[in-house]
Amino acid sequence: MAKFWNFVLFQAGWFACIIGAANQRVFWPVLVTLAYLGIHIWRSPSPKNQLSLVLKVFLYGLGADTLLLHLGVVRFYDTWPSIYLSPLWMWTLWALVGSTINGSLAWLKGKPLLGGVLGAICGPVSYGAGIQMGAGTWGSGNQTWQFVAVGLIWGLAIPLFLSWEESANRKFLAQNT
Repeated sequence: MAKFWNFVLFQAGWFACIIGAANQRVFWPVLVTLAYLGIHIWRSPSPKNQLSLVLKVFLYGLGADTLLLHLGVVRFYDTWPSIYLSPLWMWTLWALVGSTINGSLAWLKGKPLLGGVLGAICGPVSYGAGIQMGAGTWGSGNQTWQFVAVGLIWGLAIPLFLSWEESANRKFLAQNT
């Protein structure tokens, strides 16, 4: 049941942040999503490991989306805190993805190739949906290239996140046995 609620709350956070960005009102969606993440981490069997995973995913996302921004692949609306970085609401979404690795995406553990394929497909679809809802735009140029760029980032991301979780889990089990 926890995985079901993780999926539902991930979707709710995603929609709230996207709609907030589209309307230039991200404060409450980000705040509520961060509150959920805090509760998720606190209730985790290993809060320290879960926090570490969420922070690593957040940093990966910050770098990845900032790269996409500077390559002209995507433009985000509501650019706070800086026009030179991806926006805070996107950081929150990446952290939210981190919460799914031990939750609704736990079924991908041990299946990095499948995770990569799904990431390469679902990442661009998610960005496209956010853009259609008004949270940003694709950059000028070839949209196929833009989908491929986002797909590469997400195709690498999911297996990497699964690997980080697996490594942390091995350490946690070694320390507690």
